[in-house]
Amino acid sequence: MADPRPVTANLFTLGPEGPRLLTGRCPGCDKPHFPAASLCPYCGAEGCRTELAGPAARLWLWTAVTSSPPGYRGPVPYGFGIVELESGLRVVTRLTEARPERLHAGQRMRLVATPLYTDDEGHPVLAYAFAPEAS
Repeated sequence: MADPRPVTANLFTLGPEGPRLLTGRCPGCDKPHFPAASLCPYCGAEGCRTELAGPAARLWLWTAVTSSPPGYRGPVPYGFGIVELESGLRVVTRLTEARPERLHAGQRMRLVATPLYTDDEGHPVLAYAFAPEAS
């Protein structure tokens, strides 16, 4: 089997301590943003630095996606929602739990890297998602 690859570059990293999101922080207004970018999406300042974020988060909003959006090659249904990272940054994300009745506001979530699909060359394609932590 071929080595796994991320769904797209510069969204997350797989380190020895597990996956982390690549977020940005503005040198001017000090606001975090995702994905990381050198230009601040809030104030336009240049020179944003990249920071690692996660794995802990809290669930804010959630739903289930029951049909594939255009270009999506992963399984359905899947969970989709907004989580808040420890920095206060809220991220729109895929969730590993697709059953809304198993989710609740404020639920502890953990960043994971999961296989999304296998590409035409046989590489597993990894995506980030947030999974509910065991109670």
